[in-house]
Amino acid sequence: MADDLFKALADPTRRTILDELAEKSGQTLFEICSRLAMKHRLGLSRQGVSQHLAVLEAAGLVETRREGRYKFHDLNTDPLRQITERWPVRGTPGPRESTS
Repeated sequence: MADDLFKALADPTRRTILDELAEKSGQTLFEICSRLAMKHRLGLSRQGVSQHLAVLEAAGLVETRREGRYKFHDLNTDPLRQITERWPVRGTPGPRESTS
């Protein structure tokens, strides 16, 4: 699961899709494509965006639901918690002083 998660997060386009779903969850493919084109000037095909969504869904970062003929995409941040649980932050260390 962790490999799929890091693979999904490695791509800047997929991170942009996650940003858009964080701003407005429950979007259709058409809405996501429109937002990517208008807001981010990304000229991706519907098939290209669909492939990115499939990678995000395989990593558990996107969940889909069908209502009639529409398929809605929702952000799921639960997989990100796995990262923070694996490598917990135990406080913020201050800058180290130079010994030279």
